[in-house]
Amino acid sequence: MPGEVAKQQEQAYKGLEKGGWPDLLAKPSVPSPPGTDTQLIDAQNDVEAVAAWLREYQDSPQTLKSYRREAERLLLWLSSHNTSLCDMNREMLRQYEAFLADPQPAEQWVGASKPRYHAQWRPFRGGLSPASRRQSLIILQGLFSWLVEVGWVRHNPFVLMRDKARRLNNQAQTIERYLERDLWAWFWQWLNAPVGHASERESYEQARRRFIFCFAYLLAPRISEMANARMGDFQESEGRWWWVVVGKGSKLARIPVPDDMLECVLEWREALGLSGLPSYHEPDPLIRALDKRRGISDNQLYRLIKGVFSEAADALEAQNGKPAYVSALRRATPHWLRHTAITHQAQSGVSLRYLAESARHSKLDTTSRYLHTEDNEWHQEQQRHRLKTAPKTPSDPL
Repeated sequence: MPGEVAKQQEQAYKGLEKGGWPDLLAKPSVPSPPGTDTQLIDAQNDVEAVAAWLREYQDSPQTLKSYRREAERLLLWLSSHNTSLCDMNREMLRQYEAFLADPQPAEQWVGASKPRYHAQWRPFRGGLSPASRRQSLIILQGLFSWLVEVGWVRHNPFVLMRDKARRLNNQAQTIERYLERDLWAWFWQWLNAPVGHASERESYEQARRRFIFCFAYLLAPRISEMANARMGDFQESEGRWWWVVVGKGSKLARIPVPDDMLECVLEWREALGLSGLPSYHEPDPLIRALDKRRGISDNQLYRLIKGVFSEAADALEAQNGKPAYVSALRRATPHWLRHTAITHQAQSGVSLRYLAESARHSKLDTTSRYLHTEDNEWHQEQQRHRLKTAPKTPSDPL
Protein backbone atom coordinates (compact mmCIF):
# COMPACT_ATOMS: atom_id res chain seq x y z
CA MET A 1 0.00 0.00 0.00
CA PRO A 2 1.53 3.41 -0.93
CA GLY A 3 2.71 5.41 2.07
CA GLU A 4 0.36 8.33 1.36
CA VAL A 5 -2.75 6.14 1.26
CA ALA A 6 -1.60 4.24 4.37
CA LYS A 7 -1.28 7.53 6.24
CA GLN A 8 -4.74 8.64 5.10
CA GLN A 9 -6.25 5.31 6.13
CA GLU A 10 -4.62 5.56 9.56
CA GLN A 11 -6.11 9.01 10.06
CA ALA A 12 -9.53 7.68 9.14
CA TYR A 13 -9.28 4.92 11.77
CA LYS A 14 -8.09 7.37 14.41
CA GLY A 15 -11.16 9.46 13.75
CA LEU A 16 -13.31 6.44 14.46
CA GLU A 17 -11.78 5.99 17.90
CA LYS A 18 -13.64 9.11 19.04
CA GLY A 19 -17.00 7.42 18.72
CA GLY A 20 -17.73 6.66 15.07
CA TRP A 21 -17.43 2.89 15.50
CA PRO A 22 -20.44 2.15 17.73
CA ASP A 23 -22.82 2.39 14.76
CA LEU A 24 -20.28 2.34 11.92
CA LEU A 25 -22.17 5.13 10.16
CA ALA A 26 -19.44 7.75 10.37
CA LYS A 27 -18.23 8.93 6.98
CA PRO A 28 -14.57 10.01 7.25
CA SER A 29 -13.51 12.33 4.47
CA VAL A 30 -10.19 10.60 3.85
CA PRO A 31 -10.40 8.76 0.51
CA SER A 32 -9.27 5.18 0.00
CA PRO A 33 -9.35 3.95 -3.60
CA PRO A 34 -11.28 0.72 -4.23
CA GLY A 35 -9.52 -2.37 -5.46
CA THR A 36 -11.28 -2.43 -8.84
CA ASP A 37 -12.34 0.02 -11.53
CA THR A 38 -16.03 -0.91 -11.16
CA GLN A 39 -17.45 0.15 -7.80
CA LEU A 40 -21.09 -0.58 -6.98
CA ILE A 41 -21.27 1.11 -3.57
CA ASP A 42 -20.98 4.71 -2.44
CA ALA A 43 -17.88 4.49 -0.23
CA GLN A 44 -14.68 6.48 0.07
CA ASN A 45 -12.70 4.19 2.39
CA ASP A 46 -12.69 0.74 3.97
CA VAL A 47 -14.82 1.83 6.91
CA GLU A 48 -17.60 3.09 4.68
CA ALA A 49 -17.38 -0.03 2.52
CA VAL A 50 -17.78 -2.24 5.61
CA ALA A 51 -20.60 -0.01 6.86
CA ALA A 52 -22.42 -0.60 3.58
CA TRP A 53 -22.05 -4.35 4.10
CA LEU A 54 -23.33 -4.14 7.68
CA ARG A 55 -26.40 -2.18 6.62
CA GLU A 56 -27.53 -5.35 4.86
CA TYR A 57 -28.04 -6.80 8.37
CA GLN A 58 -29.72 -3.85 10.06
CA ASP A 59 -32.93 -5.86 10.50
CA SER A 60 -31.07 -8.54 12.52
CA PRO A 61 -29.63 -6.74 15.57
CA GLN A 62 -27.73 -9.70 17.01
CA THR A 63 -26.21 -10.65 13.66
CA LEU A 64 -25.29 -7.02 13.08
CA LYS A 65 -23.63 -6.85 16.49
CA SER A 66 -21.42 -9.91 15.97
CA TYR A 67 -20.57 -8.99 12.36
CA ARG A 68 -19.65 -5.45 13.37
CA ARG A 69 -17.36 -6.75 16.13
CA GLU A 70 -15.42 -9.03 13.77
CA ALA A 71 -15.18 -6.38 11.04
CA GLU A 72 -13.90 -3.84 13.53
CA ARG A 73 -11.22 -6.18 14.82
CA LEU A 74 -9.98 -6.81 11.29
CA LEU A 75 -9.97 -3.16 10.30
CA LEU A 76 -8.10 -2.13 13.44
CA TRP A 77 -5.57 -4.90 12.84
CA LEU A 78 -5.09 -3.77 9.23
CA SER A 79 -4.65 -0.20 10.42
CA SER A 80 -1.96 -1.29 12.87
CA HIS A 81 -0.10 -2.78 9.89
CA ASN A 82 -0.63 0.31 7.71
CA THR A 83 -2.59 -1.62 5.13
CA SER A 84 -6.17 -2.00 3.89
CA LEU A 85 -8.76 -4.55 2.79
CA CYS A 86 -7.64 -4.58 -0.83
CA ASP A 87 -4.15 -5.68 0.26
CA MET A 88 -5.38 -8.68 2.24
CA ASN A 89 -3.78 -11.86 0.85
CA ARG A 90 -3.46 -15.47 1.97
CA GLU A 91 -0.37 -14.86 4.08
CA MET A 92 -1.96 -11.91 5.86
CA LEU A 93 -5.04 -14.06 6.50
CA ARG A 94 -2.79 -16.69 8.09
CA GLN A 95 -1.20 -14.01 10.28
CA TYR A 96 -4.59 -12.65 11.29
CA GLU A 97 -5.83 -16.11 12.24
CA ALA A 98 -2.80 -16.50 14.54
CA PHE A 99 -3.46 -13.02 15.93
CA LEU A 100 -7.04 -13.98 16.88
CA ALA A 101 -5.64 -16.82 18.99
CA ASP A 102 -3.17 -14.53 20.77
CA PRO A 103 -3.71 -10.78 20.25
CA GLN A 104 -0.35 -9.11 20.84
CA PRO A 105 0.78 -6.75 22.24
CA ALA A 106 -1.77 -7.57 24.90
CA GLU A 107 -1.80 -4.08 26.40
CA GLN A 108 -2.94 -2.71 23.06
CA TRP A 109 -5.57 -5.32 22.20
CA VAL A 110 -6.78 -7.07 25.38
CA GLY A 111 -8.70 -5.62 28.30
CA ALA A 112 -11.70 -5.89 30.58
CA SER A 113 -15.18 -5.23 29.27
CA LYS A 114 -15.66 -1.47 28.87
CA PRO A 115 -18.02 0.76 26.87
CA ARG A 116 -16.76 1.39 23.33
CA TYR A 117 -16.05 5.08 24.06
CA HIS A 118 -14.04 4.32 27.25
CA ALA A 119 -10.31 5.05 27.15
CA GLN A 120 -9.53 1.53 28.40
CA TRP A 121 -11.75 -0.22 25.85
CA ARG A 122 -9.99 -3.00 23.94
CA PRO A 123 -11.26 -5.21 21.08
CA PHE A 124 -10.56 -8.50 22.91
CA ARG A 125 -11.14 -9.98 26.36
CA GLY A 126 -8.45 -12.54 25.53
CA GLY A 127 -7.39 -14.90 22.77
CA LEU A 128 -10.29 -16.54 20.95
CA SER A 129 -11.07 -20.24 21.27
CA PRO A 130 -10.85 -22.43 18.14
CA ALA A 131 -14.63 -22.28 17.75
CA SER A 132 -14.67 -18.49 18.09
CA ARG A 133 -11.80 -18.13 15.61
CA ARG A 134 -13.65 -20.30 13.14
CA GLN A 135 -16.80 -18.19 13.54
CA SER A 136 -14.79 -15.00 13.03
CA LEU A 137 -13.30 -16.33 9.80
CA ILE A 138 -16.72 -17.46 8.57
CA ILE A 139 -18.04 -13.91 9.04
CA LEU A 140 -15.03 -12.34 7.35
CA GLN A 141 -15.24 -14.76 4.45
CA GLY A 142 -18.76 -13.46 3.84
CA LEU A 143 -17.53 -9.89 4.09
CA PHE A 144 -14.85 -10.43 1.44
CA SER A 145 -17.25 -12.25 -0.86
CA TRP A 146 -19.56 -9.25 -0.71
CA LEU A 147 -16.70 -6.77 -1.22
CA VAL A 148 -15.61 -8.67 -4.33
CA GLU A 149 -19.14 -8.53 -5.73
CA VAL A 150 -19.44 -4.77 -5.22
CA GLY A 151 -15.99 -4.14 -6.68
CA TRP A 152 -14.27 -2.86 -3.57
CA VAL A 153 -11.56 -5.56 -3.57
CA ARG A 154 -10.20 -7.67 -6.41
CA HIS A 155 -10.01 -11.04 -4.70
CA ASN A 156 -11.17 -13.04 -1.70
CA PRO A 157 -8.17 -14.47 0.21
CA PHE A 158 -10.39 -17.17 1.72
CA VAL A 159 -10.66 -18.83 -1.70
CA LEU A 160 -7.03 -19.93 -1.36
CA MET A 161 -7.54 -21.52 2.05
CA ARG A 162 -6.82 -25.25 1.87
CA ASP A 163 -9.58 -27.56 3.13
CA LYS A 164 -11.80 -24.55 3.55
CA ALA A 165 -15.04 -26.54 3.65
CA ARG A 166 -13.90 -28.43 6.75
CA ARG A 167 -12.08 -25.60 8.51
CA LEU A 168 -14.92 -23.11 8.13
CA ASN A 169 -17.72 -25.53 8.83
CA ASN A 170 -19.34 -24.50 12.11
CA GLN A 171 -22.03 -27.21 11.97
CA ALA A 172 -20.98 -29.91 14.39
CA GLN A 173 -22.56 -33.33 13.90
CA THR A 174 -24.21 -33.09 17.30
CA ILE A 175 -24.67 -30.36 19.89
CA GLU A 176 -22.17 -30.75 22.72
CA ARG A 177 -22.42 -27.38 24.48
CA TYR A 178 -25.23 -28.19 26.85
CA LEU A 179 -25.74 -29.31 30.44
CA GLU A 180 -26.37 -33.01 30.87
CA ARG A 181 -29.58 -33.96 32.63
CA ASP A 182 -27.90 -34.89 35.92
CA LEU A 183 -25.97 -31.63 35.95
CA TRP A 184 -29.07 -29.60 35.14
CA ALA A 185 -31.00 -31.38 37.94
CA TRP A 186 -28.26 -30.46 40.42
CA PHE A 187 -28.07 -26.90 39.11
CA TRP A 188 -31.83 -26.30 39.37
CA GLN A 189 -31.88 -27.70 42.90
CA TRP A 190 -28.93 -25.49 43.85
CA LEU A 191 -30.59 -22.44 42.30
CA ASN A 192 -33.77 -23.03 44.30
CA ALA A 193 -32.06 -23.70 47.64
CA PRO A 194 -33.48 -21.52 50.48
CA VAL A 195 -31.48 -18.33 50.98
CA GLY A 196 -32.13 -18.03 54.71
CA HIS A 197 -32.38 -14.58 56.27
CA ALA A 198 -32.31 -12.61 53.03
CA SER A 199 -32.89 -8.92 52.59
CA GLU A 200 -35.66 -7.66 50.30
CA ARG A 201 -33.12 -7.03 47.54
CA GLU A 202 -31.53 -10.48 47.92
CA SER A 203 -34.95 -12.14 47.76
CA TYR A 204 -35.76 -10.18 44.60
CA GLU A 205 -32.46 -11.08 42.96
CA GLN A 206 -33.00 -14.74 43.83
CA ALA A 207 -36.49 -14.66 42.32
CA ARG A 208 -35.13 -13.00 39.18
CA ARG A 209 -32.42 -15.61 38.79
CA ARG A 210 -34.94 -18.43 39.12
CA PHE A 211 -37.22 -16.86 36.55
CA ILE A 212 -34.42 -16.21 34.04
CA PHE A 213 -33.25 -19.83 34.11
CA CYS A 214 -36.82 -21.14 34.08
CA PHE A 215 -37.58 -19.00 31.02
CA ALA A 216 -34.35 -20.07 29.29
CA TYR A 217 -34.85 -23.78 29.99
CA LEU A 218 -38.55 -24.12 29.21
CA LEU A 219 -38.84 -21.92 26.09
CA ALA A 220 -35.27 -21.96 24.66
CA PRO A 221 -35.06 -18.25 23.83
CA ARG A 222 -31.98 -16.51 22.49
CA ILE A 223 -30.39 -13.97 24.84
CA SER A 224 -31.65 -10.98 22.85
CA GLU A 225 -35.16 -12.44 22.83
CA MET A 226 -35.07 -12.73 26.61
CA ALA A 227 -33.83 -9.18 27.10
CA ASN A 228 -36.42 -7.74 24.71
CA ALA A 229 -39.38 -9.82 25.96
CA ARG A 230 -42.45 -8.00 27.25
CA MET A 231 -45.15 -9.13 29.66
CA GLY A 232 -47.73 -8.90 26.89
CA ASP A 233 -45.78 -11.41 24.79
CA PHE A 234 -47.47 -14.12 26.86
CA GLN A 235 -50.93 -14.43 25.33
CA GLU A 236 -53.91 -16.70 25.88
CA SER A 237 -55.92 -18.13 22.99
CA GLU A 238 -58.78 -20.61 23.43
CA GLY A 239 -57.59 -21.56 26.89
CA ARG A 240 -53.99 -22.18 25.81
CA TRP A 241 -51.05 -19.89 26.53
CA TRP A 242 -48.45 -18.95 23.93
CA TRP A 243 -45.25 -16.94 23.94
CA VAL A 244 -45.12 -14.59 20.92
CA VAL A 245 -41.60 -13.66 19.87
CA VAL A 246 -39.89 -11.83 17.01
CA GLY A 247 -36.74 -13.87 16.57
CA LYS A 248 -33.77 -14.22 14.28
CA GLY A 249 -34.31 -12.65 10.88
CA SER A 250 -37.28 -10.66 12.26
CA LYS A 251 -39.45 -13.80 12.04
CA LEU A 252 -42.60 -13.83 14.15
CA ALA A 253 -43.24 -17.06 16.02
CA ARG A 254 -45.72 -18.41 18.57
CA ILE A 255 -44.41 -20.98 21.06
CA PRO A 256 -46.61 -23.13 23.35
CA VAL A 257 -46.11 -22.27 27.02
CA PRO A 258 -45.95 -25.32 29.34
CA ASP A 259 -47.68 -25.25 32.72
CA ASP A 260 -44.36 -25.05 34.59
CA MET A 261 -43.59 -21.82 32.72
CA LEU A 262 -46.94 -20.32 33.71
CA GLU A 263 -46.15 -21.09 37.35
CA CYS A 264 -42.77 -19.37 36.96
CA VAL A 265 -44.45 -16.32 35.41
CA LEU A 266 -46.91 -16.12 38.31
CA GLU A 267 -44.10 -16.36 40.89
CA TRP A 268 -42.04 -13.74 39.06
CA ARG A 269 -44.97 -11.32 38.81
CA GLU A 270 -45.58 -11.76 42.52
CA ALA A 271 -41.95 -10.76 43.15
CA LEU A 272 -42.60 -7.66 41.04
CA GLY A 273 -45.71 -6.81 43.05
CA LEU A 274 -48.05 -7.85 40.23
CA SER A 275 -50.96 -10.27 40.40
CA GLY A 276 -52.23 -12.88 37.99
CA LEU A 277 -50.95 -13.70 34.53
CA PRO A 278 -50.08 -10.96 32.02
CA SER A 279 -52.80 -9.16 30.12
CA TYR A 280 -52.73 -8.91 26.34
CA HIS A 281 -51.78 -5.22 26.30
CA GLU A 282 -48.99 -5.15 28.88
CA PRO A 283 -45.91 -3.59 27.26
CA ASP A 284 -43.68 -3.54 30.36
CA PRO A 285 -40.35 -5.45 30.26
CA LEU A 286 -40.49 -9.08 31.32
CA ILE A 287 -37.02 -9.23 32.93
CA ARG A 288 -36.32 -6.12 34.99
CA ALA A 289 -33.60 -4.20 36.75
CA LEU A 290 -33.37 -3.81 40.52
CA ASP A 291 -35.90 -0.96 40.47
CA LYS A 292 -38.49 -3.50 39.26
CA ARG A 293 -39.46 -1.20 36.39
CA ARG A 294 -36.68 -0.82 33.82
CA GLY A 295 -35.63 -3.63 31.53
CA ILE A 296 -32.05 -4.87 31.21
CA SER A 297 -29.83 -5.08 28.15
CA ASP A 298 -28.75 -8.34 26.56
CA ASN A 299 -25.19 -7.57 27.71
CA GLN A 300 -26.34 -7.18 31.34
CA LEU A 301 -28.34 -10.38 31.06
CA TYR A 302 -25.35 -12.20 29.56
CA ARG A 303 -23.11 -11.17 32.47
CA LEU A 304 -25.79 -12.06 35.02
CA ILE A 305 -26.17 -15.60 33.64
CA LYS A 306 -22.41 -16.10 33.38
CA GLY A 307 -22.09 -14.95 36.98
CA VAL A 308 -24.63 -17.51 38.16
CA PHE A 309 -22.85 -20.28 36.26
CA SER A 310 -19.58 -19.24 37.91
CA GLU A 311 -21.15 -19.33 41.39
CA ALA A 312 -22.63 -22.74 40.65
CA ALA A 313 -19.25 -24.06 39.51
CA ASP A 314 -17.67 -22.91 42.78
CA ALA A 315 -20.47 -24.55 44.78
CA LEU A 316 -20.22 -27.85 42.90
CA GLU A 317 -16.45 -27.87 43.23
CA ALA A 318 -16.79 -27.32 46.99
CA GLN A 319 -19.07 -30.38 47.06
CA ASN A 320 -16.39 -32.43 45.26
CA GLY A 321 -18.63 -32.74 42.21
CA LYS A 322 -17.47 -34.31 38.97
CA PRO A 323 -14.59 -32.27 37.53
CA ALA A 324 -16.21 -32.51 34.08
CA TYR A 325 -19.42 -30.98 35.44
CA VAL A 326 -17.51 -28.20 37.20
CA SER A 327 -15.65 -27.49 33.97
CA ALA A 328 -18.91 -27.42 32.00
CA LEU A 329 -20.39 -24.82 34.35
CA ARG A 330 -17.28 -22.65 34.08
CA ARG A 331 -17.39 -22.79 30.27
CA ALA A 332 -21.16 -22.43 29.96
CA THR A 333 -22.60 -19.34 28.30
CA PRO A 334 -26.22 -18.19 28.03
CA HIS A 335 -26.51 -19.91 24.65
CA TRP A 336 -25.75 -23.23 26.38
CA LEU A 337 -29.16 -22.83 28.01
CA ARG A 338 -30.84 -22.82 24.60
CA HIS A 339 -28.87 -25.92 23.61
CA THR A 340 -29.76 -27.55 26.93
CA ALA A 341 -33.46 -26.78 26.53
CA ILE A 342 -33.69 -28.15 22.98
CA THR A 343 -31.57 -31.23 23.77
CA HIS A 344 -33.63 -32.12 26.83
CA GLN A 345 -36.87 -31.65 24.88
CA ALA A 346 -35.55 -34.10 22.29
CA GLN A 347 -34.57 -36.57 25.02
CA SER A 348 -38.07 -36.24 26.50
CA GLY A 349 -39.57 -37.47 23.25
CA VAL A 350 -40.75 -34.22 21.63
CA SER A 351 -41.06 -35.00 17.92
CA LEU A 352 -38.58 -33.50 15.48
CA ARG A 353 -41.30 -31.51 13.74
CA TYR A 354 -42.48 -29.70 16.88
CA LEU A 355 -38.93 -29.42 18.19
CA ALA A 356 -37.95 -27.51 15.05
CA GLU A 357 -41.00 -25.25 15.42
CA SER A 358 -40.18 -24.42 19.06
CA ALA A 359 -36.51 -23.86 18.29
CA ARG A 360 -37.48 -21.77 15.24
CA HIS A 361 -35.02 -23.54 12.97
CA SER A 362 -35.46 -23.04 9.23
CA LYS A 363 -33.97 -26.47 8.47
CA LEU A 364 -34.66 -29.83 10.10
CA ASP A 365 -30.96 -30.64 9.68
CA THR A 366 -30.21 -27.99 12.30
CA THR A 367 -32.67 -29.47 14.77
CA SER A 368 -31.49 -33.03 14.16
CA ARG A 369 -28.11 -32.10 15.66
CA TYR A 370 -29.83 -32.08 19.05
CA LEU A 371 -30.95 -35.71 18.74
CA HIS A 372 -28.70 -38.07 20.67
CA THR A 373 -30.89 -41.18 20.26
CA GLU A 374 -28.62 -42.79 17.70
CA ASP A 375 -25.59 -42.19 19.92
CA ASN A 376 -27.32 -44.05 22.75
CA GLU A 377 -28.33 -46.94 20.51
CA TRP A 378 -24.86 -47.12 18.98
CA HIS A 379 -23.27 -47.20 22.42
CA GLN A 380 -25.60 -49.99 23.55
CA GLU A 381 -24.92 -52.01 20.40
CA GLN A 382 -21.18 -51.59 20.86
CA GLN A 383 -21.45 -53.37 24.21
CA ARG A 384 -22.03 -56.58 22.27
CA HIS A 385 -18.39 -56.44 21.23
CA ARG A 386 -16.34 -57.29 24.34
CA LEU A 387 -13.54 -59.36 25.75
CA LYS A 388 -14.87 -62.66 27.05
CA THR A 389 -13.71 -64.09 30.36
CA ALA A 390 -10.27 -65.60 29.86
CA PRO A 391 -10.20 -69.42 29.91
CA LYS A 392 -8.72 -71.07 32.99
CA THR A 393 -6.29 -73.16 30.93
CA PRO A 394 -4.27 -72.17 27.87
CA SER A 395 -6.08 -72.91 24.62
CA ASP A 396 -4.82 -75.55 22.27
CA PRO A 397 -2.40 -74.42 19.57
CA LEU A 398 -4.03 -73.41 16.31
